[in-house]
Amino acid sequence: MLDDGDRNKPIDRIMENPFQRPFSNPVAHLPEPDPEAMAYSRRLEAELMEQIEQAGGMPFDSYMERVLYTPGLGYYTGGQRKFGAEGDFVTAPEVSPLFARCVARQCAQVLGALDGGDVLEFGAGSGVFAADLLGALAELGRLPRRYRIMELSGVLRERQRERVAAAGAGLIDRVTWLDRAPDAGFQGVVIANEVLDAMPVSRFRIRGGHVEEQFVVAVDGCLASEWRISGNPALEEAVASIAASSGPFDQGFESEINLRLAPWIEQISRFLKKGAVFLVDYGYARREYYHPMRRTGTLMCHYRHRAHPDPLFLPGLQDITAHVDFTAVAEAAHAAGLSVEGFTTQAYFLLNTGLRELIAGSDPADAKRHMMLMQEVKQLTLPSEMGERFKVLGLGKGLKEPLLGFSFQDQRFRL
Repeated sequence: MLDDGDRNKPIDRIMENPFQRPFSNPVAHLPEPDPEAMAYSRRLEAELMEQIEQAGGMPFDSYMERVLYTPGLGYYTGGQRKFGAEGDFVTAPEVSPLFARCVARQCAQVLGALDGGDVLEFGAGSGVFAADLLGALAELGRLPRRYRIMELSGVLRERQRERVAAAGAGLIDRVTWLDRAPDAGFQGVVIANEVLDAMPVSRFRIRGGHVEEQFVVAVDGCLASEWRISGNPALEEAVASIAASSGPFDQGFESEINLRLAPWIEQISRFLKKGAVFLVDYGYARREYYHPMRRTGTLMCHYRHRAHPDPLFLPGLQDITAHVDFTAVAEAAHAAGLSVEGFTTQAYFLLNTGLRELIAGSDPADAKRHMMLMQEVKQLTLPSEMGERFKVLGLGKGLKEPLLGFSFQDQRFRL
């Protein structure tokens, strides 16, 4: 499938930021921010402008890192609401507790095979997934010894704490928050749901036989984009490797590469002694990711449930994402000493982990509740919703039995 709708609109040129001047919204379908939010964005923008002017330009991955993760001002580290109906997007755990209940069955299998262990979640968002997962594991009699959360935002940590505390007696006592990766010797399950898509990416373009890299620059006091001949050996090597495996790029082709992915996977392998890693995100195998029809890449921004392609719009107030190259993840895992245990769509993963059984008890006579449940199932599984756009990649170390989530329709052959 090559049609991504709003997530694959072309980015012919990233225009200057309109909020450096009196408000005018060139993206007509986006709502105006309130004065407080505008001030918040301009504080971050002022810092960015100073850094960019001093350096003479900033590689796009550095810009993306700063607008998403600058302490106190970045999109994920500030106080703006991001998840759910009041935020900018909805994740699968926000759609329905069925998602966490299915993942719990997969976690229970791994924890049972290991005779116990911990769960580590990267980027726990609103905390709804942690709360629902712990509740489901309690029902299954497979609570982890500890539930660890890697979270950069102090605001989100407090929301997560409140959500888990309200989920059930004693659950919060198992939760700890980490500022860095755990020490070596971790045994259990690692989960990252919609984490990889928010990792900073480098943007490249093929032009005149050269690899160009996208920079963010300052033009007349405004943020703008600029393509430069790449002076980044790691980027050039990665582009050459992709071209060697997937075929040469057409003239003018532009896309993204996550150069920070391999170190992140290697870090997980270093601390994971035994267990499984589940990565859930939207993305493709490499040949689909860099298909000639996807010649403008996958970068997309999300603001108040509206998608648009301008990453210079409202710095700090909007999400910036790129699809995941799951072939690159599998290669990084193999290089780091992890096994690739399975790859499938979110729909098949949920069906493999008991979705049918979980909804079988729904009473059609309770029409309102039953219809609501069916709508949740559709959003999680239909190809036009999350079912096929989102994939699940399972990695492992020291596992002896096949993972439940990939028992049917394991698609590792696509990688």
